Amino acid sequence: MAAAAATAPPDQSGLAAQGVNPWLIAASVMLATFMEVLDTAIASVALPYIAGSLSATNDEATWVLTSYLVANAIILPASNWFSLRFGRKRFLMTCVFIFTVSSFACGAAPTLAFMLLARVIQGAGGGALQPLSQAILLESFPPAKRGAAMAVFAFGVVVAPVLGPTLGGWLTDTYSWRYAFYINIPVGLLALYMINRFIHDPPYIKNARKKLGPFDNIGLATLIIWTGCLQVVLDKGQEVDWFGAVWVRWAVLAMLVAFVAFVWRSWRCKFALVDLKVLKDRNFLLGSILIFLFGIGIYSTITVLPLFYQELVGYTAFTAGLVVAPRGLGAICGMPVIGYLSSKVDPRYLLTFGFVIFGLTTLYFGSITLDVSPTTLFLPILITGFGLSFVFVPISTAAYGTLKNEQIGNASGVFNLMRNIGGSIGISIATTLLTRRSASHQNEILNSSPGRTTPAAVQAAQHALNGYYGHANSLAPAQATLYRQLVQQASL
Repeated sequence: MAAAAATAPPDQSGLAAQGVNPWLIAASVMLATFMEVLDTAIASVALPYIAGSLSATNDEATWVLTSYLVANAIILPASNWFSLRFGRKRFLMTCVFIFTVSSFACGAAPTLAFMLLARVIQGAGGGALQPLSQAILLESFPPAKRGAAMAVFAFGVVVAPVLGPTLGGWLTDTYSWRYAFYINIPVGLLALYMINRFIHDPPYIKNARKKLGPFDNIGLATLIIWTGCLQVVLDKGQEVDWFGAVWVRWAVLAMLVAFVAFVWRSWRCKFALVDLKVLKDRNFLLGSILIFLFGIGIYSTITVLPLFYQELVGYTAFTAGLVVAPRGLGAICGMPVIGYLSSKVDPRYLLTFGFVIFGLTTLYFGSITLDVSPTTLFLPILITGFGLSFVFVPISTAAYGTLKNEQIGNASGVFNLMRNIGGSIGISIATTLLTRRSASHQNEILNSSPGRTTPAAVQAAQHALNGYYGHANSLAPAQATLYRQLVQQASL
């Protein structure tokens, strides 16, 4: 990956920027990316409130996330073909418009079915925002300044998932869960204005329509099947005991068959929907693997830590969001530093530093107890965010460093798909380990306690609650109190 600078393609940033200040271009596309990533994090916080408002169970409400992620994953790798076919600026503005309108529909949804339909449309509109924004950024800056450009892009990708729980918790607790979607409307309108004002298609995009072959129906069909099955299995697998459910086994089989067919089609077909030959570039291949691992690491910790504060310590969604917000502050502090160092230091050293910092801080998180205060983890969370900025930017800069501008759009779709799949796998692993280890620890705690301890503990708790419930009615609350303490300790 160190060879990226030595074999970098010639500077073609002037063709993409067309006289516009590249930092205005960065601000324009970063708004769209930040809005899309932030929405995913905000929606996850509002799920219990959505379920109650729409008369749905918590399991049914999780389809609000799943439906979005499935549609998002399908569009991600195919975004380059649509941008070449319809024009990148036009397609990007269309996606922002679809995302904004569907956000209003999600906020105004009267039923769960209407909400799911709006979320599918929103996911389809949001799927292209990340790869298109990243491709525009990379093409608008000269190779020597792409590290600074990726630092701006990382603000949307790394900081937004951290700020999402805080903003989502505040909107939900203060106003309504519907405002978690309505907040996208002013941001989307501003992004539309800035994209229309400052973004221009480079010459190769304008001339690409003549060179495009027929639409790859088979490629799209196999892409829909394998990404859809993968996302549904990862989201719902733990709830149905994974391969203990027959439909999961069939879904995994369909996913594997479709994935093999998709790879074969994308590698052999001259007019494939997604050109996987870009993986022949060694830097991009290694970068894609590393961003996949990065997705597993960051999304698993972002998911588990707010759950710890909400379910075990008893914080509200807003308070839990405030406690983990220093990670975003650390990332913001790290962005200008990594933007400056990216052109002066070997990206391998920066990447190693980032992963080491991230690993040490997450190792520290493994030693926390229920006695933590809101400020106990302030410094480790802050350092984690700082370290994360040293991971994403060097990976992205080195991965795209040896690609031509004409390859970046296609490569960006693959790159962001790898990160999102890694994130889905990380969340799934974290959720499964948390659920299963919690059940195992409950058995160990009960088996290690002397037989006389439990009746004595129940009697003591019942005695403490007599003044609230009366002696005749205090048994059930006492048992519930002890079980809640057992769950808390078993979940650590």
